[in-house]
Amino acid sequence: MAHRVTLIPGDGIGPELAEATRRVLDATGVEFEWEVQEAGEATIASEGTPLPERVLDSIRRNKIALKGPITTPVGSGFRSVNVGLRQALNLYANLRPARSMAGVPSRYDDVDLVIVRENTEDLYAGIEHMVGRDAAESIKIITRAASERIARFAFEYAVANGRRKVTAVHKANIMKLSDGLFLEACTTVARDYAGRVEFEDRIVDNMCMQLVQKPELYDVLVLPNLYGDIVSDLAAGLVGGLGVAPGANIGEDGAVFEPVHGSAPKYAGQNKANPTALILSGALMLRHLGYAEVGERVEHAVRAVIAEGRTTTSDLGGSAGTSQFADAVIERLQSAAPSGTPASAVA
Repeated sequence: MAHRVTLIPGDGIGPELAEATRRVLDATGVEFEWEVQEAGEATIASEGTPLPERVLDSIRRNKIALKGPITTPVGSGFRSVNVGLRQALNLYANLRPARSMAGVPSRYDDVDLVIVRENTEDLYAGIEHMVGRDAAESIKIITRAASERIARFAFEYAVANGRRKVTAVHKANIMKLSDGLFLEACTTVARDYAGRVEFEDRIVDNMCMQLVQKPELYDVLVLPNLYGDIVSDLAAGLVGGLGVAPGANIGEDGAVFEPVHGSAPKYAGQNKANPTALILSGALMLRHLGYAEVGERVEHAVRAVIAEGRTTTSDLGGSAGTSQFADAVIERLQSAAPSGTPASAVA
């Protein structure tokens, strides 16, 4: 049975990355029907919005989407399409693995972290306004229901994937009510997993310091929206940067898989961009669809090509283009025997 997937190419380098990833996923033997939906800057002139309702309808219908990077203006202009997707589709869990990769320059070689970020509330709920002409106010929303839901997602991920520990990250020493509620909710959920998954908590600023000093002490981190956004980028920096960082946004009725880097419009159409993050996001999608072993094979093929270093993009010290990198991954994928060790499902 073919899986019908909404494919959102995105802005800038997005279409090139999406095409490279589509070719890799098609080469796995899993059958896909790609329903291409344009969104982002290109649709503002023609449809008056960067996120047309037809895009949301497509994802609601297909339950699964693969998305290239979309430009988010800074300080003005339209609100983030990424935030809009997450809120409109109730994609409450943001999943960001960060794992060291041979061949990718980094100060560390033993990082293996998973960031689980609550996606729907906190300061990103979008409740902000001007107070007079010279002051602005943003309202932070933390609820018990959303906090317990994301904590349970983190613990269920840990159990399904053989992870040892979940760390709740907060600032409850200062924001005693809002972050205090988040910590309380995580602590409550943790009791259901006692004896199976270790639980601890860390204050967010201390967490950032410890991740830089000793990332090997941590495993799965669960955070409210804003801290999760910041710490997930920090974790990506530990393993080489956003160019190799996959991402997933998962809800009860759908999921969107995407890289977390920008759209780099100045490189659009030049066949220079590194498609690793989107290909690895595709591997997460395969696991989510139930093809855990196939997802593992895709990730292994990407890692092998990068470790070999002969067909990498310029950011990784090579001279290959986007399409040539995808060709190398496909060749490795098709020549390698399927792994005998099944990988765990994403969620």
